[in-house]
Amino acid sequence: MAPTLRHGDAVLVRRGGRPVRPGDVVVAVFRTRPELLVVKRAVRRQDGGWWVRGDNQLVTDDSRAYGVADVLGRVVCRYWPRPGRLPRDPL
Repeated sequence: MAPTLRHGDAVLVRRGGRPVRPGDVVVAVFRTRPELLVVKRAVRRQDGGWWVRGDNQLVTDDSRAYGVADVLGRVVCRYWPRPGRLPRDPL
């Protein structure tokens, strides 16, 4: 998710609340890799789940490689080491 999030960033995740919308940063698991917990950006609803992508277009460890994901929660903010809200769209 670089540049939006970096390895070691701590985030606050909300389960429930308002529905996930395209552009939200989410925590999800791919149906083809249920052991893999990921933080990605929701792109669109598909097949009862979400198509998710990372903000770094050169890295393809997202729905392009693993298919549809089930969202577990929405990332609300980063609280460490650089506190702040996450941008709605990739930089």
